[in-house]
Amino acid sequence: MKIHIDIDCFFVSAARIKEPFLNGKPVAIGGRSDTKIFNKDAKEQSVNFENSGSFVPTFYKAYEKSDDDINAFKDADGRVRGILTTSSYEARAYGIKTAMSIREALTLCSHLIIKAPDMSLYQKLSHELHDFLSSKIPLVEQASIDEFYGDLSGWIDDEDIPKFIDELRHEIKEVIKLPVSIGAAPTRYIAKLATSHAKPFGCKVVRHYEMRGFIEEIPVGAFAGIGKSMKAKLQSAQIHTLGELSRRRGTLESWTPYAKELYARVCGLSDDKIHTKHIRKSIGISRTFDPLFDREELRRRVHVLARHLSFAILKLKVIPTVFHLSINYEMSQKSHKNITLCEIFTEKKFDSLCLTLFNEADIYKRLHVIRISINCSSFTRESKKELSLLNFADEEKMQKLTEYSQNIREKYGIDMLKWGSEL
Repeated sequence: MKIHIDIDCFFVSAARIKEPFLNGKPVAIGGRSDTKIFNKDAKEQSVNFENSGSFVPTFYKAYEKSDDDINAFKDADGRVRGILTTSSYEARAYGIKTAMSIREALTLCSHLIIKAPDMSLYQKLSHELHDFLSSKIPLVEQASIDEFYGDLSGWIDDEDIPKFIDELRHEIKEVIKLPVSIGAAPTRYIAKLATSHAKPFGCKVVRHYEMRGFIEEIPVGAFAGIGKSMKAKLQSAQIHTLGELSRRRGTLESWTPYAKELYARVCGLSDDKIHTKHIRKSIGISRTFDPLFDREELRRRVHVLARHLSFAILKLKVIPTVFHLSINYEMSQKSHKNITLCEIFTEKKFDSLCLTLFNEADIYKRLHVIRISINCSSFTRESKKELSLLNFADEEKMQKLTEYSQNIREKYGIDMLKWGSEL
C-alpha cells in the first residue's frame, strides 16, 4: 500500500516548536510579496531551491528576531498588508482561512497572533522529517515542503499497516516535534484523500474493497488534479462528487486523455510510482507591488529580478533555453512574451534579454503595472538542445566574468554586486 504523510499546519507547528507558548492559541503565519527586494540599499536575501512553490518562495526575506510578528506586515503609515499562508485549528474555528488577508483575519479574531515566516526553520524541519521517514520506509518521495509519500509494499503486511502508521505519527511527534496525519490506500491518490479525512493528527486506512464507498460523497474539487476549470466542467455535466464521477466513465473518456486518466485515478485504477528524487525543470521569480506607472522604475525592477534569477540559475548549474516574462496590469489585464535561445548563459546577456522581453510585453502602456514575473525552463540537460557556436569565444569570456561575480555573491550576498541601471 501507499501512504501519504502531511504535516498539520506546518508553519504554525514549526513556530510552536520555537515558541511553545503558542500552543493552544489562535496563530497564523503571514506572508507578503517581498517588495524590499527593489530597495536601493543592500538587503539580506535568502535563496531556497528545494520544495519551493505555493507559499514557499525560491527567494525570500530573512526576517530578524525583532521583526517576526504583526509589525513585519505594517507599512510606514501603519497599514497592515499581506495574506495568511496558514493558520492553526484554533484560528480556523473563527472562520480564518489560508490566503485570507491579515486585516480581514484580525476582524474575525482580534487576539489572533500573527507571526512572520521562518523559511530556514521550515527547511530544516522538513529535511529532518525526510531523513527520519527514510530510516523507516524504503521508498520516500517528498512532494512538497510538508508533504511526503511512501511505499509500504513488500515492507509492511497490509494487516499491520494501521498499527505501523499510528506508531509512525507518534514517533514523528516525539522525535521531530511535528504533528502529522497519515493516510494509507492502494494508490497514492486515494492515500492523499485519506489523509484529509485523518486530520488533525490522525490516521486513515482505505483498503481496496473500501475505495468506492470512501469516495462516494467527496466533492470533486477535493481530488488532487481537479482544478477550477475541470471542476466547472464536471459540475456542468452534473458530476458533483467522486462517487458520481466513478459512474460516468463514458462521459470522462469522451472528453480528453487527461479526463480519462483522471477517471482511472479516482477509481483507483491508475497509480504513479514513488519518485525518490525530483528534477527541477524550471525556475522563476515574481513580485507583486502597488500599482506603478513609471516605466523607467519598472525597467529598473526588471534588472533587479533578472540579477536575482541569474544568481539562482548559476547556483543550480543549469542552462535554460526558454525564457518567459509576464506582466500583470491593473484592471485585470495581462501580457507576456517568451523566447527560445540556445546559447551559453551569462548574467549580462540574461539581463539584456529580460529587458527586451519586458519592452515587448508592455503593450498596455497607459496602465499601471502590479506584477512582473520571469521564468526560465527547458534546461539543456533535459531538452537535449545543442548550444549555438556563434560568438562562442566571446561568450566564454563573458561567462568567466559571470562566474567571478557569482563567487563574490556566494560569499558576500546577492546584493554585493549590482548593475548600474539598478541604482
